[in-house]
Amino acid sequence: MLNRYLLGALALLYTTCSLAQVPTIETFTNEMEKQEGFMPFYWDVRKGKIWLEINQFDTELLYYATLAQGVGSNDIGLDRGRLGGEHVVTFRRSGPKVLMVEPNYRYRALSNDPVERKAVEESFARSVHWGFDVVAASNGRVLIDLTPFLMQDAVGAIQALSRTKQGTFRLDASRSAMYLERTKNFPQNTEFETMITLVGDNPGGYLRSVVPTPTAVTMHQHHSFVQLPDDGYQPRAFDPRAGLNGTEFYDYASPVGEPLAKRYLVRHRLQKKDPTAAVSEAVKPIVYYMDPGAPEPIRSALMDGIAWWNQAFEAAGYKDAFQVKLLPPDADPMDIRYNLVQWVHRSTRGWSYGASIRDPRTGEILKGKVTLGSLRVRQDFLIAQGLVAKYEEGQPVSDEMMQLSLARLRQLAAHEVGHTLGLPHNYIASTRDRASVMDYPHPHVDIRNDSTLDLANAYATGIGEWDKIAINYAYREFPAGVNEKDSLNKIITNYLRAGQSFLSDQDARPTGSAHPQAHLWDGGADAVDELERVMKVRRIALNQFDEKKIPVGMPLATLQEVLVPMYLFHRYQVEAASKVVGGANYSYALRGDGQLAYQPVEGGEQRRALRALLATLRPGELVLPRPVLALIPPRPYGISANPREVFRGRTGLTFDPLSPAEAATGLVLALVLDPERASRLEAQRAVDTSLPGLGEVLDALLDDTWKNKVPTRESYQASVRRQTEQLLLQQMLSLAQASEASAAARAMVLFKINELKTWIDQKQFGVDEQHRAHYQFALRRIELFEKGQAEGVTTLQVNDAPDGAPIDSGQDWLEPVCGWEVP
Repeated sequence: MLNRYLLGALALLYTTCSLAQVPTIETFTNEMEKQEGFMPFYWDVRKGKIWLEINQFDTELLYYATLAQGVGSNDIGLDRGRLGGEHVVTFRRSGPKVLMVEPNYRYRALSNDPVERKAVEESFARSVHWGFDVVAASNGRVLIDLTPFLMQDAVGAIQALSRTKQGTFRLDASRSAMYLERTKNFPQNTEFETMITLVGDNPGGYLRSVVPTPTAVTMHQHHSFVQLPDDGYQPRAFDPRAGLNGTEFYDYASPVGEPLAKRYLVRHRLQKKDPTAAVSEAVKPIVYYMDPGAPEPIRSALMDGIAWWNQAFEAAGYKDAFQVKLLPPDADPMDIRYNLVQWVHRSTRGWSYGASIRDPRTGEILKGKVTLGSLRVRQDFLIAQGLVAKYEEGQPVSDEMMQLSLARLRQLAAHEVGHTLGLPHNYIASTRDRASVMDYPHPHVDIRNDSTLDLANAYATGIGEWDKIAINYAYREFPAGVNEKDSLNKIITNYLRAGQSFLSDQDARPTGSAHPQAHLWDGGADAVDELERVMKVRRIALNQFDEKKIPVGMPLATLQEVLVPMYLFHRYQVEAASKVVGGANYSYALRGDGQLAYQPVEGGEQRRALRALLATLRPGELVLPRPVLALIPPRPYGISANPREVFRGRTGLTFDPLSPAEAATGLVLALVLDPERASRLEAQRAVDTSLPGLGEVLDALLDDTWKNKVPTRESYQASVRRQTEQLLLQQMLSLAQASEASAAARAMVLFKINELKTWIDQKQFGVDEQHRAHYQFALRRIELFEKGQAEGVTTLQVNDAPDGAPIDSGQDWLEPVCGWEVP
């Protein structure tokens, strides 16, 4: 025992002596520039260092990193303004060291008992982000060298480059430095910015396309230390039916009979000046600031769309509680005090997205941050160009194309800001008369009596009815004495009675998903009816396609970029209709709320959808008008094509007339014969024999292609049909090998392959040379497949369709507010 006390005394003496040897802060920083504020710091111009003064220990604050200047490639994802994760941290002193410690807020005890809270804290790991040596001390305050912490790759750029196969990079400290223009101090937040350089060998194509010397990638990373909000914010319980994002944690103080998981809504703090008034101004309005870097008339359109949200807040009982303003010239876009809509440039078109910085303890949004890709509007214009353009020399261009583009920008801005207000996607809204800006909208094109196309109703204007419901649920303030839980539940029961609904990403994004009304980029109340209507629009667009779709003086070869979205104008409605096949109606039902839990789509409706999908595969729909084929020459010298924006052909420099049909056919077959859908078809048939099984679907596909009794005599159409038949065989062979498909589905497709083999074997004689070659090729593929040879002629390398999404809206994998987020 004596030895233990002796060791402790010696350790204390050593620590005291060590600290006594360090100078005072005043002496150490005598010739440095001091920045007062939330966390005082000193700029050492001689050493290029930041020295941070810590005057409060074991006090929680918020830290997060941001990419202030990006790389410019949508594929890499390192965009200007990209947010890193939030971290609640404390500075903890241990003798001559200071540790930056993050407590584990995923596991808590919501209890007044400190011992109970301590038990949970000690049961789960924390994270130490950095360790600092004390270099100076005065009256309980210490000074640390923050520079190495600031010079790290805080947003994971090295990992992003590796993940996207752009090379192996490391941070080069000799080419990195502080960036003082955006290193600032404010009363409630302290901001640091660094210019860091990553160096590496063998940079990938994405990087080579956007960096002047791609072995040295320089970007700006921003670090923010922010005072956490006070405890005046009241978290609101999450409800899966409410159409709002949530944050989840585990409360180990929960009674045994209650779930451990606790969920709060993610939302801004908003309070009425007069809580008793039906409509009141807010104590502090929610203000979003627009990046002045967006040019006109784009900027005004974006601000108009953002301002739509005030309609929803008015419906929730607030007056002017949501506002949009232009970012002041002296404001720092990285400052947490500004909810920001940023205009970002990339080398290729890509997603826009809405994210936020929030308090991980409560879900309170502290800063909304929207990133809008500048090239998206050009894709919208391209779609409009293909639909209505008639460029004539010396004649003004129709304003319809720009008006459609601006209308889409308004909706896009509202959509992404909606994410930062706490709303996820609502992909069923398009079937409810475009009830939400949180859906992905396809442009609605009407057909006039003279068979011309009308874009006047392409996109909805104003906030949707669903958006008002969600904002009402998230932000309505209830007077004292009103039961909040009952009032919130009433909002839900009222919207259910009114015929509104909510389904989000997991119900719409997977190609094999089941709900017949939850889709991306679709339109109309009925997926099948709308597919048939969209096919009529597509037919008109292709029949009217000519050289006037591009301005005079443009290379004719660039007609292909305009052609692609016209030829594939139906691609997303095909996806919508495919989900009716093997589909099921369901909801986010809670026990006792009376909603439908699960019910397969009626058999007749599934078969109607299948017939509409088969119609898209008929040669007459897949071939291009011959005048169009005569319009597109090889690319001229110096005018290269982005391979993502054109059909990938097999005929060298010349335009491949079969490649568009290959792309469209591949899309349809991959959707209809998706392994999950195939398995679901067999499962639904097992439960209810009135519903179609996989065998019936395969028979319908084979009867309409291989076994079609109506001969296709026109040579172009006959070639397209043979291509479709080989692609169908390819999809069947792939499904038979799909480990994720059920045994019943794989057994059925193998059975149908064998049936097809027998049919071809009997059919291959007495036909022309092209068909004999076609049949023998198919038989050889099946023979090799049966021998287990997966390569060679067994597998066709199907050319994918050119990029579609984002045709004109906001994220996907880049939208970090989608789905559950945990602190």
